[in-house]
Amino acid sequence: MHSFRVGLVTATAVLLLCTPASAEPLKPLRFFEGRTESQGIIRLFMKKPYKSRSFGRGVIEPDGSLLLVQRVEDEGKPPRERRWRIRQIGAGHYAGTMSEAIGPVTIDDVGGSYRFRYRMKGNFAVEQWLVPLPGGLAARNSLKVRKFGMTVGTSDGTIRKILAR
Repeated sequence: MHSFRVGLVTATAVLLLCTPASAEPLKPLRFFEGRTESQGIIRLFMKKPYKSRSFGRGVIEPDGSLLLVQRVEDEGKPPRERRWRIRQIGAGHYAGTMSEAIGPVTIDDVGGSYRFRYRMKGNFAVEQWLVPLPGGLAARNSLKVRKFGMTVGTSDGTIRKILAR
């Protein structure tokens, strides 16, 4: 199970359409441009839950794709780096890579929330949801990890945009 825990809190995850009540919708990849922070609790089958945090820096590349580099800090473990590269491939559809995923990451807009799907080493299937919170500066992040159709891990937390001061 150790092989999939690295992707459980993916602030961590990469795509979000935040719509402040009185503003035009932001471009989806722009939420992760600049600095973000995520916090959450990871629960693995037959293990004690632990806290996870990540600090991200995102850049929109000249081709329009997002490059997000995160410093991930899981309680009791040394920090590590996670990299995402995501691009829009159609209306409400995104694809890319994440350094801890095996194969592609797909992201779909489902009624204003974002569903991520990818696989981790050990044939673990991950489904992650980002749900924008009121105000447009944060999102609820929930994740399930399955193996052979059974849930073997979950994570719940928040991701917030850190505004320049």
